[in-house]
Amino acid sequence: MSLKSLDPRITREGLPEEPDNTPVENIHHWTTFEVFHQTKKGDRHIHVGSVHAPNHEMAYILAKEQFARRADCVSLWIVKTSDVYQTNYRDEDMYENNQEKMYREAGGYKVMERINKYRKEHSK
Repeated sequence: MSLKSLDPRITREGLPEEPDNTPVENIHHWTTFEVFHQTKKGDRHIHVGSVHAPNHEMAYILAKEQFARRADCVSLWIVKTSDVYQTNYRDEDMYENNQEKMYREAGGYKVMERINKYRKEHSK
């Protein structure tokens, strides 16, 4: 006997009244993919969300429909969530900035005489 519903689309499917509770094989398990979106050429990719898909090709299709259909998009990156690497917070000292930026100053180089000569010649 099949499931009867007020919705003719469900009745037409011929679904059994009792659900099939047999375990699915590993091939049917889907993976989570992270999606990065680029709005115009040359911009950086920005994380916009995740999709759940069986493989990269299907993840691309789902990501395109979800994140690129209405917004401007020139490129998508789709990455398995398990392939994203995260650093540990105990290593935060590796990212400390050098506040002293003397290397940007021209005075630290051996061309200071030439710079001063140029300034004298063009200041008149």
